[in-house]
Amino acid sequence: MDLASIQLRLRECIQESHFSQRQIAKEVGVSPQTISKYMKKDIFPALDTLAKLCALLEVSSDYILGIKEYI
Repeated sequence: MDLASIQLRLRECIQESHFSQRQIAKEVGVSPQTISKYMKKDIFPALDTLAKLCALLEVSSDYILGIKEYI
């Protein structure tokens, strides 16, 4: 799986969550602008932030990283 596919999965999980980008940013300890950059494919989160995002969004990192095809 390539980086673009990983970013797409992360973006979809953020969009499908019941959280606003501002709420997500506060919970994982980044700025709302950083979440916006994740959504626009400008950057990818650091591993510790990815772990926090997965926990908050209740999604497996294996799914985000393309190791598993289901959440």
